[in-house]
Amino acid sequence: MQEKLDVAALLNKAAQERASDLFIIAGLPLSYKVNGVMYSQGDRLMPDATEELIRQIYSLASQRSIDLLLTSGDDDFSFSIPGLSRFRVSAFKQRGSLAAVIRMIAFSLPNPALLGIPDAVMNLAAASKGMILVTGPAGSGKSTTLACLIDRMNETKASHIITLEDPLEFLHRHKRSIVSQREIATDTKNYLSALRAALRQSPDVILLGEMRDFETIQTAMTAAETGHLILSSLHTVGAANTISRIIDVFEPNQQRQIAIQLSMVLKAVISQQLVPDIDGKMIPAFEIMVMTPAISNMIRDSKIHQIDGVIYTSAKDDMISMDNSLLNLYKSGRITKDTALKYCSNPEMMRRKL
Repeated sequence: MQEKLDVAALLNKAAQERASDLFIIAGLPLSYKVNGVMYSQGDRLMPDATEELIRQIYSLASQRSIDLLLTSGDDDFSFSIPGLSRFRVSAFKQRGSLAAVIRMIAFSLPNPALLGIPDAVMNLAAASKGMILVTGPAGSGKSTTLACLIDRMNETKASHIITLEDPLEFLHRHKRSIVSQREIATDTKNYLSALRAALRQSPDVILLGEMRDFETIQTAMTAAETGHLILSSLHTVGAANTISRIIDVFEPNQQRQIAIQLSMVLKAVISQQLVPDIDGKMIPAFEIMVMTPAISNMIRDSKIHQIDGVIYTSAKDDMISMDNSLLNLYKSGRITKDTALKYCSNPEMMRRKL
């Protein structure tokens, strides 16, 4: 007989341990992820115990209905516990039992300097129109970078900022700007209908949580063309891959037109990954591509494979390749040689430089 677990106490412990995620999965003990390392506690959970915990989470989330999870097998939402933290929940079925992964989100907005987000990224908050993309694998800190950019805009410009997120993570107060935050499925049906509606709400800046399909991408690009600033994220690694991914979403007969559009609206692509520093903490490494006439021509002329070379050899302060970013982290004594080699894209060249 398993002792009854209290989910509020578990979340409290996770917050104290500075965990990034809590895993509730049948057949395993409760697991926490701290600085990228997994820790377990207690006995293996039985399916009835995971269901009990997940039902407790739903009641903490303003008595949210569990029906969507039971019928579709997936549900994403977020909720807060005052004085503790915000939590992003991805609940799902696996092997017929209920499971959940819970991400911890601090109430206070992150400080970009403490997180190691470079000025070249934060200076993009001065852009007034076009498209800025933040890319990287899942869990690489894209939402955090976007939240920092939105906060910088909120402090420095008088604008209407609309965020469309699934689910809402960081909560923004109105500072110099008005910030309207909409959660997909709670406040609006989906990204596409929310984006179309946002264009009628006098926005200056629109944060689009994710560009999932060609209709959303097309609408976002049209919005960027008509004088809005669009920020969004993609699960791609590297600027050239990101541009190729966007173009490849479209039918072959549309791709030429999309490439021309993209060459005009794209302002920057920030690609990031988290790497362990010498103390085992996870810190970000960035590739930053800022649009130049040369890169614009490469996108227009379908020479996207040449973009990596331009970024790699750039002498500009606001443009850096992932490998040079890792090299700088190594030179400043923040990461080891092994880490630089493990996470770089060209190990042969990196070995010579190291």
